[in-house]
Amino acid sequence: MKEDLLKRFKLVIAILVIAAASSAVQAQSNKVQGVVTSFNDESGIPGAAVLIEGTSIGTVTDFDGAFTIEASPDAVLVISFVGYKTVKVPVNNQSQIDVQLEEDYTSLEEVVVVGYGTVKKSDLSGSVSSVKSADIAAFPALSATQTLQGRAAGVQINSNNGGQPGASFNVKIRGGTSINASSDPITVVDGFVGAEMPPPEDIASIEVLKDASATAIYGSRGANGVIMVTTKKGSKGKIKIDFNSSYSTQSPTKQLDLLNAAEFTDYMNEFAPYTNLGSDTNWQDEIYQTGIISNNQLSVSGGAENVTYYLSGTYFDQQGVVVGSEYKRYSLNGNVNVEATKFLKLGMSMYGRRGTNVGVRTQEGSGGAGQAGVTSTAFRFNPDLGIYDANGMYTRSTIGDQLDNPVAMATQYDRERVTDRFQSNVYADLKFTDWLSFKTTLGIGSTNWRDGEYWPTTLIRGQGADGLGGIESRKQSSVISENYFTVDKEYGPHRLTWVTGYSFQKNTSEAWKASSQGFITDAGRFWSLDQGAVPNTPTSSLTESTIKSFYSRANYSLQNKYVLTFTGRYDGASNFAANNKWAFFPSGAVAWDIKGESFMDDLNFLTQLKLRGSYGLTGNQAIGPYQSLASLEPTYSIVPGGNALAVGTLANPDLTWETTSQVDVGLDIGLFEGRVNVVMDYYEKITSDLLFQRQLPSYVGVGTQLQNIGKVSNKGFEFMLSTKNLVGEFTWNSDFIISANRNEVLELPDSVEFYGQEPGHFLLDGSSQLLLEGQPVGVFYGYDYQGIYQTGDAFIPGSGFEQEAGGESYADISGPDGEPDGLLSGEDRKIIGNPHPDFVWSFNNSFGYKNFDLNIFIQGVHGNDMLSFTNMELETMSGKSNVLSSALDRWTPTDPNTDVPKASSTRAFRVSDKYVYDASYVRLKNVTLGYTFPKTILDKTFIRSLRLYVSGQNLLTMTDYPGLDPEVGYQNSGSGADGNRNIGLDYASYPNVRAYTFGINLGL
Repeated sequence: MKEDLLKRFKLVIAILVIAAASSAVQAQSNKVQGVVTSFNDESGIPGAAVLIEGTSIGTVTDFDGAFTIEASPDAVLVISFVGYKTVKVPVNNQSQIDVQLEEDYTSLEEVVVVGYGTVKKSDLSGSVSSVKSADIAAFPALSATQTLQGRAAGVQINSNNGGQPGASFNVKIRGGTSINASSDPITVVDGFVGAEMPPPEDIASIEVLKDASATAIYGSRGANGVIMVTTKKGSKGKIKIDFNSSYSTQSPTKQLDLLNAAEFTDYMNEFAPYTNLGSDTNWQDEIYQTGIISNNQLSVSGGAENVTYYLSGTYFDQQGVVVGSEYKRYSLNGNVNVEATKFLKLGMSMYGRRGTNVGVRTQEGSGGAGQAGVTSTAFRFNPDLGIYDANGMYTRSTIGDQLDNPVAMATQYDRERVTDRFQSNVYADLKFTDWLSFKTTLGIGSTNWRDGEYWPTTLIRGQGADGLGGIESRKQSSVISENYFTVDKEYGPHRLTWVTGYSFQKNTSEAWKASSQGFITDAGRFWSLDQGAVPNTPTSSLTESTIKSFYSRANYSLQNKYVLTFTGRYDGASNFAANNKWAFFPSGAVAWDIKGESFMDDLNFLTQLKLRGSYGLTGNQAIGPYQSLASLEPTYSIVPGGNALAVGTLANPDLTWETTSQVDVGLDIGLFEGRVNVVMDYYEKITSDLLFQRQLPSYVGVGTQLQNIGKVSNKGFEFMLSTKNLVGEFTWNSDFIISANRNEVLELPDSVEFYGQEPGHFLLDGSSQLLLEGQPVGVFYGYDYQGIYQTGDAFIPGSGFEQEAGGESYADISGPDGEPDGLLSGEDRKIIGNPHPDFVWSFNNSFGYKNFDLNIFIQGVHGNDMLSFTNMELETMSGKSNVLSSALDRWTPTDPNTDVPKASSTRAFRVSDKYVYDASYVRLKNVTLGYTFPKTILDKTFIRSLRLYVSGQNLLTMTDYPGLDPEVGYQNSGSGADGNRNIGLDYASYPNVRAYTFGINLGL
């Protein structure tokens, strides 16, 4: 009994001692709170680890980077997060400890999106360029394609029509690989092949796949490069509401200097007596206005334990700088991702938009009587006429072709296109084990557009037809299914990532068109075609095409130093002949992390040195359906009122794939703990078995036939330098990119092909451009201009050529025997220019100081020539239009010391090097200054983040090009021959614009 009481007494004493010790410890502990933020932007870092040094006691930061922990006064907190330098902070009786973490450039392992998966940049063996979301949304843009300009090495992007609202862009990755088939890259949005990019504000990152190893997984659809788009996703935690709004004003970057009314009267008097008509109108001032862009985006994102979501709506409204032009876009973008079980993930993304483009007529194919567009008439029209005549009617030109005045064309011509786009992609990702998974996706896309056009009786063309209206619609739909297994396994120093799967895509296009003329009233526009007395022949069409593919890619890494990648894709396309639909396209790549070798250990300044090499084949099937089959087309019948069909195209049972082989050698260098990074690539591409429209003899009865014949090569060098110049309180980051590509025609069916895309009313012979073996695609072809004849000079005879003082002089360089023959003729023409640039470059600088940020982006293009049909029309001086002010220095018998020829009514339009100009330019593309409000201020409000900024686009352009802008393109908006061959042409384009923007980024 006594022993039992003694045991109980000892137990009570022990409990009391333990409680007392615990109380003592509690008395010495403090509750410590704090916030862990990023040094660069002061944003909270969720999930950062906060540990008491020497113990296992710790916590993690919440969604806003906040933490709470119990720690004694002499404790040391260790704060760490992946990609950031670890910080140790003594508690020292502090109750509030806020910590900023700096990026650790040596440990930050960037992940790059590639075809059917992602890969660490250190394991990348192909050539891939990445563009950050901050650069994509740097300024308000019509599309994300526009924001890529100058951001990725080897990618050249040009507007197809200046600053026109709703204009498309011509994109080439490492040059144009084809001539008649499309050279456009494919766009993949969250795994949806051929999808449309959402607005820039919804994009998290863009990767551009360039070499065969990177693109081969997409087979024929990746033949011209791949643009991989990853949209923004939600994250677990509190709901985030973001509002981004900007307002921009725009103005033309330049106006042409033309004759005023008095100067024009003196000029016209040299042809015949001319009376000034009483006005003095600057037609460019009349059609130009201050353009406005309003861009607003609202997004909501968040997530729970197993579900994340993102939903965004954007409204883009642009009024162009040319009266009568505007573009509106409404879009919705959203996605949801669900972790249904530990082994199954489900997700869905949707994107829809409506775009309404009210356009003006520019870049017209013919500017003859009643056919001219807004900008060309602003250059050509009489400056001594006003907008209205004495009867209140729109004036019309009194010289040359009969033209509507520019204001009439801007306000009376009716053109409206409405485009609806919807795309959705659903997926299921099943993880069988930690190293084996299967993913299946199903995507549907639909594009519907309606294009209406009406020429009222207030315009010449409409008056001649008593009103002319037409409406055209097209419905394009696509269904795509992707199914693939992924093996991702590590065995000690070995790592294997293997993707293999099957793809199916079907595209359908329906189109119909109707028009009529002879309207009693213009009130119904193109919506009342039944009111037209004379209906024109309607048209309709249906096309379908299918692509099926089997693909596999294996990426093997040994000791994180040696990487091997093998890719194979077996593609089948319905576009080709029955026995040539299928083809196999393999590729291989190797990479060696030289820095990982032991003999590099002493080179501490070097953080990365990786050598890459790849070779592969890709195929191109980007032609219309049924091109291997014979076709019939409507023609006139010999029976009045009857119908007839004639042969449209000839069958080609041998038509097959256009194939591009590409070799790439690259080097990645990192210096000084990753503060200096260099990426260099050299590549050579040869495209053979071109899908080429071959000219046929006239007796065949069909002009051309699509054949596999010809070769084109592209070879070039890419260099990118990224530096962290300053990383302290004042930060300065730079990115310099330079790319050079050399394009060459290696083989043609007939050694040379002549063609021309000049405006029809010029009445040229259609041979201003060439496809010639040994030369780049689309070189210019014309006469060697020598200046002007002076009194006493020996005149070279030739039909249609001037042989008098003050006239234009050309070189006699050839004849029937290939030698100068003393006579000017078509044989005296030669190659007079190359539209391809020698190199393109960009220089991007980002500065940060406390809460201020500054971005300066400069872009340059060098060595490319431009053939200006605009200047040809305005400098020929034949009395058919207004002319440039250089005509004030024209030759006269009393003032012969000039290089400007005299005015001559017999002078014809003639392609010569006089109108070929160096179109090199350096442009201050964007300057942005922003201020981010500090969290210490915002914490007292309901606002999570707030940034205000001002920016300017196209602020300064340095160029010798005399036209409106060197960044233009005439008749190059097609995805086939037009886009590949019509390079470096300028005629009556919509002006490029200078813009000033004020914006706000608000987070709640």
